[in-house]
Amino acid sequence: MQIMNKNGFSRCGENYINRLRKEGRYSTAHVYKNALRSFGKFCGTSNMSFKQVTRERLRCYSQYLYGCGLKPNTISTYMRMLRSIYNQGVEAGSAPYVPRLFHDVYTGVDVCQKKALSVSELYKLLYEDPQSERLRRTQAIAALMFQFCGMSFADLAHLEKSALEQNMLRYTRVKTHTPMSVEVLDTAQSMINRLRSKEKSYPDCPDYLFDILRGDKQRRDERAYREYQSALRRFNNSLKDLAR
Repeated sequence: MQIMNKNGFSRCGENYINRLRKEGRYSTAHVYKNALRSFGKFCGTSNMSFKQVTRERLRCYSQYLYGCGLKPNTISTYMRMLRSIYNQGVEAGSAPYVPRLFHDVYTGVDVCQKKALSVSELYKLLYEDPQSERLRRTQAIAALMFQFCGMSFADLAHLEKSALEQNMLRYTRVKTHTPMSVEVLDTAQSMINRLRSKEKSYPDCPDYLFDILRGDKQRRDERAYREYQSALRRFNNSLKDLAR
């Protein structure tokens, strides 16, 4: 059985992940966990020390990720997670400060030009009958996201019934906590009715507008985060089927 060094890099990362989970920041914790697991797989151990985090190893790890087909932004995210863990070790006195340790790896943001559909392609995707009840539901969700000014799936899934007031949606973005107001067009009403949740409300739980999440868990419950992730995966897979 491998005993984890209490002052090691892996333990420092796990401690931070546990702290994030206690704060209800499950999405951030998930990204850190993926980065730590990936780096551990590359190093051949789940019990990494700070001495193993060197400029040469990080450079080789970056090349390894490119070889695995990861996109630059994903690689940058992993590197920034590892850098954050290392910096916490430095602040705690568990790791030495190494100038420009992450200098040879990419930690920026790659702004790629987004691909756009033509008007005819967009109409076909959002409004032509896909001849499948499952894909009709997926199409309705995608069409609402489009009509609600490009609303994210996270924001749509977490909308509560109280957000809808006549022809206006007022809500707070899940990711940035920015207050938003969106006009609801007449063309969206039938899709809203189609997706509207008929679930009863639960005490101290969100009363969701749409039948995407069950609403039987408190927002900060980790089970609610896992339920959302499952819903997102199903939607993305169905959206690929709709596109095909």
